[in-house]
Amino acid sequence: MKLLFAILILTLGISDCVFSQTYELKGEVKDQFQEPVAFASVFLLNVTDSTLVKGTSADENGIFSITNISEGLYFLKASYVGQMSNNLAIEILKDTKIGAVIIEQQAEELNEVTVTSNRPVVERKVDRIVFNVENTVISQNSSWDILRQTPGVIVMNDELQVRNQATTVYVNNRKVQLSSEEVRNLLENYQGENIKSVEVIYNPPASYDAEGGSILNIITSKNVSLGYKGNISAGYTQGVFPKYNFGTSHFYKTNKLNVNASYNFAPKKEFKNTLSNTNYINDTGVFSIWDTDFDQIIRSNTHSAGLVIDYDFDDKNSLSLTSNAQLQPKRESDFFQNTTIKNGSGVIDSTFTTGSYLNEIKNNISGDLTYKHKFKESGNLNINTHYTYFDLDRSQDVNSNYFLPNGSFIRDFNFSTNANQQIEIKTAQLDYNDNLGSVFFETGVKGSFINSESKLDYILRNNGPEFIPNLSDDYIYDENVFAAYFSFSKDWEKWSLKTGLRAEQTESSGISANVSTINNLSYFELFPSLYVLHNINEHHSLSFDYSRKLKRPRYEDLNPFRTYINERTFEEGNPNLTPSFSHNFNLNYTLNQEYFFDFYYRDNGRYISTLTFQDNENLVLRDITQNVLASTSFGLDFTYGKSITNNWYLYSYISLFHEDETFIALQSEAYSFKNEFNGAYLDLTNYFTLSNDGTFKGELGFVYMSGYLQGSYIQEQSTNLTLGLRKSFMNNRAVVSVSANDLLGKYNAYVSSKYLNQDNRYLTTPETQYVKFGFTYNFGNFRLEDNQRDIEKSERERLEN
Repeated sequence: MKLLFAILILTLGISDCVFSQTYELKGEVKDQFQEPVAFASVFLLNVTDSTLVKGTSADENGIFSITNISEGLYFLKASYVGQMSNNLAIEILKDTKIGAVIIEQQAEELNEVTVTSNRPVVERKVDRIVFNVENTVISQNSSWDILRQTPGVIVMNDELQVRNQATTVYVNNRKVQLSSEEVRNLLENYQGENIKSVEVIYNPPASYDAEGGSILNIITSKNVSLGYKGNISAGYTQGVFPKYNFGTSHFYKTNKLNVNASYNFAPKKEFKNTLSNTNYINDTGVFSIWDTDFDQIIRSNTHSAGLVIDYDFDDKNSLSLTSNAQLQPKRESDFFQNTTIKNGSGVIDSTFTTGSYLNEIKNNISGDLTYKHKFKESGNLNINTHYTYFDLDRSQDVNSNYFLPNGSFIRDFNFSTNANQQIEIKTAQLDYNDNLGSVFFETGVKGSFINSESKLDYILRNNGPEFIPNLSDDYIYDENVFAAYFSFSKDWEKWSLKTGLRAEQTESSGISANVSTINNLSYFELFPSLYVLHNINEHHSLSFDYSRKLKRPRYEDLNPFRTYINERTFEEGNPNLTPSFSHNFNLNYTLNQEYFFDFYYRDNGRYISTLTFQDNENLVLRDITQNVLASTSFGLDFTYGKSITNNWYLYSYISLFHEDETFIALQSEAYSFKNEFNGAYLDLTNYFTLSNDGTFKGELGFVYMSGYLQGSYIQEQSTNLTLGLRKSFMNNRAVVSVSANDLLGKYNAYVSSKYLNQDNRYLTTPETQYVKFGFTYNFGNFRLEDNQRDIEKSERERLEN
């Protein structure tokens, strides 16, 4: 009986294996000339309804394999760059190997579609400008270069600005939470071929946080193929010191799963020189003149890693995880300063030197989890949670030695500081949108919770270590923001209208152990927005938009600690800062979708500005952040791009502007002073296709700035001449590039502050003159487009950069 039972079990097992057996299908994809079609997409379809059963990608030689196929009759189809094969009926009864699946490539038509001299198209929409760059002359540049040539964008000190204020970069509506330097490094290594368009949002609508100004939103091309791709890249930059960067990214896509992982390592040694002059003034005039030559050598190692995982449960539900890490285990700065002190007649009184060593360790780790649901009839629901942890440790040793004109030693002054800052950011957000008849409706709620603790110890070391309590502090800052919004938009034949309202309740508390004060703030504010677009006819259109915005103090600015160059030159935070509110107006005219004229006016209110003051009594120069009394900006922008020939595209941008700030002159008996400037900006950039096949490209750019306002300073005029070359090999699998910046050596300019009893100026010269070499090698199905996104959190924007 037991033997019979065992035979029955074995028989059932064999039967089950037979009935559940699956098979493998192998083949290759070729064109009509019997040439392999590398990386073509291959699909196995149901015969009854042509739904997808399985899919894969061919390899470099056009060979593909599909496994785990159940017995049955199927259609087999292949596609590549918009070209499709005919359905091939195939019956799977065993492991099967077929001949070639043929895709007839229409090379001539494809060449016409992808002509590289096409000019970028600029579209005016009701609440933004869309700069379409896909398959255009500039799409082969880096993402940084594309943003640099986006209408209305200028670059100041490696920072992207729109209308003379810093702008925020998004990728697919996810905020890039990095410093201006890190943003440039990221975008310079992000391939421009992946960009479909760039949206310039001068006045972000109600669905965006009330805090912040303009937005540059990079929209990447959609994924079109299944499979794997990756790349490795390296860069070498020769300035005063050589610099290197290494990176790799990997992308894998199935029917339901998208995974993107990236890593970059950038060891750097940088040099910066600053020449400064300060004329200290009393009742009789200038009584002391300080001339300083300040050298900085900075060594750093930065590791950047990102991970994006998207999973589609079905066509209505998906889950996304985004994680980013910026780790800087080393940032060592050696400062050396030589100062000559003269009396009012120009005779040398004394000199002093300062040597300073600054060491920093910084970590910035964040994660985002987003659930998306599409309702059966209509409407979409998004639920998002976010967490950021930021940690900074900084130590500094400062040693100054004073000498008589003949070189005799007078005295020394030595001190050190130890600082630490930890910040946690937690947010939760829910958004819903739907069509109510012909009206598009959006609404949502959000909660943000920020905790920050900063500690500084100041130790005097003249006669052994001595802790100085009044120069040390422990500062705790907590902030909670609760927000809700709604928005309506509607399009007619010639009109488009969008309006919205955002409400935010803010509760914040700042506690300083040193001064034993608590700075509590509680305020409820409304932020309306309005956008109107009128297409008069096919040649002319007018638009107007308005929004009210908010700028909260950065966490670092609220920290009352001091960072020293020496005991007489330092910067300090201000725990008494309050939010500033702005009113933003834009009036725009477009001619033939080619000529763009934009007039803007911005009432910045009590703008948060970093100002420099010289203390004439104590011979001290300090930077402090404070709310100004008033600030306004207005200007006229003109943008035009034109293909001069099939191989030459010219981009031009001209801006005429006015900036002013009225602030309390703290070292001038608290008088108010209005600093203002009228300026002009010109950008002419030429893009050339230097080979018939479009694989060799060049760029020649010229930028002129007449000057601009910088807090209590005004910068003098500057120019920048740039040159770049880029060559693609192996069917765009390998790319080599070389570029040169600041060829004329006039990118850097003096910055001056001269009013009342203030008279100081400086010239900072970082390594703006350089030659940069880059190399990228793509492997796998490298024609896939990235699904990379960055975390959208305005609270992170105020982290120390």
